[in-house]
Amino acid sequence: MTTREQRIEKFNAGRPVYQAVPKAESLTRTAKDRKICDSLEDAIRRSGLKDGMTVSFHHAFRGGDFVVNMVMNKIAEMGFKNLTLASSSLIDSHFPIVEHIKNGVVTKIYSSGLRGQLADEISKGILAEPVNIHSHGGRVHLVKSGELKIDVAFLGVPCCDKFGNANGFTGKSKCGSLGYARVDAEYADKVVLLTEEFAEYPHHPISIAQDQVDLIVQVDAVGDPKKIGGGATRMTTNPRELLIARKCAEVIFGSGYFKDGFSLQTGSGGAALAVTRFLEDKMVRDGITADFALGGITSSMVALHEKGLIKKLIDVQSFDAVAAESLARNPNHIEVSANQYANYSSKGASVERLDVVILSALEIDTKFNVNVLTGSDGVIRGASGGHCDTASSAQVAIIVAPLVRGRIPTVVENVITCVTPGENIDILVTDHGVAVNPKRPDLIEALTNAGIPLFTIEQLCERAYSITGKPKEIEFTDKPVAVVRYRDGSVIDTVYQVKE
Repeated sequence: MTTREQRIEKFNAGRPVYQAVPKAESLTRTAKDRKICDSLEDAIRRSGLKDGMTVSFHHAFRGGDFVVNMVMNKIAEMGFKNLTLASSSLIDSHFPIVEHIKNGVVTKIYSSGLRGQLADEISKGILAEPVNIHSHGGRVHLVKSGELKIDVAFLGVPCCDKFGNANGFTGKSKCGSLGYARVDAEYADKVVLLTEEFAEYPHHPISIAQDQVDLIVQVDAVGDPKKIGGGATRMTTNPRELLIARKCAEVIFGSGYFKDGFSLQTGSGGAALAVTRFLEDKMVRDGITADFALGGITSSMVALHEKGLIKKLIDVQSFDAVAAESLARNPNHIEVSANQYANYSSKGASVERLDVVILSALEIDTKFNVNVLTGSDGVIRGASGGHCDTASSAQVAIIVAPLVRGRIPTVVENVITCVTPGENIDILVTDHGVAVNPKRPDLIEALTNAGIPLFTIEQLCERAYSITGKPKEIEFTDKPVAVVRYRDGSVIDTVYQVKE
């Protein structure tokens, strides 16, 4: 044995030894397309899913999502039990999950929100363990911390190549940004893409990359993009919501933060989204351009961007078809993951750069605590979303809401469920007046100097009660049906089952 061979033998002691394997003359089709599954059942089987594991989904298609029901129905048919369902959000159309809970397929849920029949049944205590309600940024924190360990992520995309490169703004059913899916693609043990069509390799631009994807299955449809812009993301024509939006714009103008280079985000809800309508004229007149708009991007934001009034759009979720198409063609319309968007434990979340955020509320109390989760009857009917993420980070957090809805007061002494603590809320704008958190004397001074009449929030509460009467307290059992997690993972409130 030569000296060289002795050195190699010594180095390789205890290590695997290289074995020569003849290279195939050419890669076979099977090897090149090794990720492609024959069916959804084949994909689930190959993913290694077992009882007791955690499966995840994203909600880019919102009300038009088909993937959650499609996958969970197949999983139930295959006999799996005791699964944790971790979707970035769940909406009205996901009511079939009720049967999967009854049959023991799903025993635990993480979500930013619940709506419809699923929310009703969970509020009645159908699930043995309380649902974990998290914010959008808080979900990423739970995933990165290891509490929410995703075993298999099932991610619907309109188009990808046969090695897994995908985005949400090409193909027939464009959903736009895959900001929530990108987190699951990065952290799940196994990633299964469901796609409607295949593009040539390499598909580009890339939102989810080939080195994150294990398996791919082609299905007839992953979602209906026409239903993305419904519900809470609709653009309102309601005169009262438009009045509130106009008042909110006046508050922004007088706040001292409306200046060249400012940044903004509008949350879901008619009045919040409509604020952008009333910014344009003033921005043109005063020569003001926003540096960026953040969050769920709408057609109205795209319009301001294309007119040069907003330099850049930072998009974690496209709220309508116009936004999805803009993401495909506008170089300054930028897709970000939920981690980059709002995770407080990331190395840098875009919410930290926000000047003004406009948010909705189901209730706000005299301590400025906000409820966006439970209705006046104590039943879950909303979502935490990015509410507390943005409110805690923006320079000015503004709540827009009617003083009363029907015979139900929006401004109350104590919210039923606290999702965003009052110390993070700065201004309340209603159709009956504006209140500023006493912790912000600078805003009180600025708005007073701008000639905007101000009320205390206690005065607005009294006004609401004079219209509706003081609401009766709801009776709850001692069974928790959901725990509300703040963006750092701590429990900020608990939702209990309503007494029948």
